[in-house]
Amino acid sequence: MTRSRMYAMTGIAALLFLFLNWAFADDMFTSAFWDSTTISNGSIWTYVLLALIVIAGYMQAQRLPDTAQPIAITAATGDGQVDDPKFWKLLMGNIHYAILWMPLRFFVGRDWLIAGEHKARGDGWVDGGAALKGYWTNATTVPEGRPSAPAGTYEWYQSFLKYMLDHEWYTWFGKAIAYGEVLVGIGLIVGALVGIAAFFGTLMNFSFGLAGSASSNPVLFGLGVFLVLGWKTAGWIGIDRYLLPKLGTPWGRLQKYSEPRQMPTGTQTGTARS
Repeated sequence: MTRSRMYAMTGIAALLFLFLNWAFADDMFTSAFWDSTTISNGSIWTYVLLALIVIAGYMQAQRLPDTAQPIAITAATGDGQVDDPKFWKLLMGNIHYAILWMPLRFFVGRDWLIAGEHKARGDGWVDGGAALKGYWTNATTVPEGRPSAPAGTYEWYQSFLKYMLDHEWYTWFGKAIAYGEVLVGIGLIVGALVGIAAFFGTLMNFSFGLAGSASSNPVLFGLGVFLVLGWKTAGWIGIDRYLLPKLGTPWGRLQKYSEPRQMPTGTQTGTARS
């Protein structure tokens, strides 16, 4: 890590904080600058926290070299990598613990497969998207007596759904959702590209949640996050055991059980020495 890269990362961190506040925290910039009734509601704290991100990044950058030249490794100037606790490394990166991922894979995968298969064989999803059209319409309709639609207070997401409705995206989006759910379910069950399958599953959970649907989305989202984190070994008892090495990650140097260990020349046991 160099000083210039740390400056760049600080800028990214600041932009991320601004985006999260803009997208998911109402009134963080538009509320009163100072609210004496509820102090934490004042917009001043948004700017204070943003300033802390910038200051922390600047101070961290000052401890780093200007270039990537080799320097003495210290706590402040080393490679910055923090080792994981042993149990976490075992769970996330040890193939012998892959059995623990199978219940999560099967539970989440079966749920996605059922949901996708129902849509793929039923009406309203792959035959014009009428069901999806109704879903988006309900998510963007403001009921009488309510200040906003069921999707919540995120106007940008309601606008996005309305844009898709106006442009009739449901005609092809319904197929993408139905077949996507099936593929996610199959991928998790057979252990094929588990991390990617779980990621797209959580993306759909996130989207459904923003549209106002609770149902099993919170549970599947939480379990899906763990499957994404455990992508290296979650599918080892499955197709990923053979697929990921062919793709170059992450078991390129993992010794197969069927291969005997090669002992260095001259170190065989029982060799007579003069």
